[in-house]
Amino acid sequence: MRGVKPAAITAALCCGQILYGQTNNLTLDQATQVALEHNQTIVQADANVGAAQAGVMSAYGGYLPSLSANGSWGRYATDKAASSTTSFGGGTFVLPANKSTINQFSTGINASWTIFDGFNRQGQVGQATSRSVSTEQNASRTRQSIVFQTQSAYLNVLRNEQLVKVTDENLKRDNRQLERITESAKVGAAAQADVYRQASTVAADEYSLIQAQATYDKSKADLVDLIGLDVGSDYSFSDPSISLNITQAQLDSVSALYGNFRDLQQRSLAARPDYRSAQETLNQAQSGVTSAKSSYFPSLTANAGYSLGTADQLANLSDTRTLNWGLRISWTLFDGFNTNANVQSAVANRRIAEISLVQAERDIYAQLKKALLDFDAARKQYEVSQKGVTSATEDRKIAEEKYNLGAGTLLDLLTANANLVQAQVNLVNAVYNYITAKKNVDYTIGERSY
Repeated sequence: MRGVKPAAITAALCCGQILYGQTNNLTLDQATQVALEHNQTIVQADANVGAAQAGVMSAYGGYLPSLSANGSWGRYATDKAASSTTSFGGGTFVLPANKSTINQFSTGINASWTIFDGFNRQGQVGQATSRSVSTEQNASRTRQSIVFQTQSAYLNVLRNEQLVKVTDENLKRDNRQLERITESAKVGAAAQADVYRQASTVAADEYSLIQAQATYDKSKADLVDLIGLDVGSDYSFSDPSISLNITQAQLDSVSALYGNFRDLQQRSLAARPDYRSAQETLNQAQSGVTSAKSSYFPSLTANAGYSLGTADQLANLSDTRTLNWGLRISWTLFDGFNTNANVQSAVANRRIAEISLVQAERDIYAQLKKALLDFDAARKQYEVSQKGVTSATEDRKIAEEKYNLGAGTLLDLLTANANLVQAQVNLVNAVYNYITAKKNVDYTIGERSY
């Protein structure tokens, strides 16, 4: 199913239409979109965002009055036995037994509103808001991370696919050479030892092909698992927008984008969600100090209530009505230094957050520097590997011609062929290392949102 859209993949997943044995082709953009929708790390990060946002609403609720209602009903049965008593006149009277059952109903409503609590609510709102923003930024960085992991895994699949092709072409080439040597040996133009040596080389090529194919299949399974699809289904991966031929003009234009390190530093600090998260963590710690100091101040609360008194019948419930209101002030004059300990702990957390912010900035600079160094090395490796393939191709061609003419040995040909295979492998690795290194720089800068 070539060119399938991510939405179609999602719908098929939900409806159970992607079955074992069915092949689906995914481009890089499609695989990325599937990962954004199904990767469990992203799902968990988004759930944390929802919980943090609920915390903000709860913190703002501290500014609102609280309202409660109550109601009660009770049934009381009295069973008093008969008893005798003596009057003042000396007579004795017998009190009859008494049995009674009564109901009691009551209801009421109460409201309470904190007018001032020593700025504790401000601190709580500040903490919740900063925590929510920090969680959102962490979720954003998580999405960037999963996208980069998906891109790297996808490129690794394409890399391993190309390595399978290189190994397969080498096997076919050596098989053709084995056939020629075998025919030459039959007419006495080649030694039988050359046949055995070439046959051994072909066997080694077959072993290498099996290994390359297994590595390719496992990398596909890793990618499918990463993006959140069923590893039991069969997927293929190809993207015509990813080219193995990178021109010099493309190399120069991309390098020019990363030429100003100071500019990239500032762009990274402005864009990186994890750095903004560290900033919000510092704000949260500052709000924590405000909240901790609130216990030094008095608190003022207003309250009001309305109740219907106790009645023996529900119809008589409104006979007794009570309305109350008032203010309550409380101030803890001494609490055994608990407030002081809480304030000192909050100040220490703020200092830790300040240090973490500075360290986050340094880490970003270091990550950016290393990403640029990797990119520069990948570019140089690509340029060198291109030259290596050209030289190795000509060297093998010459070695093959010499061997066919009897002017060279099979060992020379095998050596030249091995050098060519290694040069082709180096070129494949260099191409995908370059593409991955470029995406790593973009990921390190962190400007793209998903």
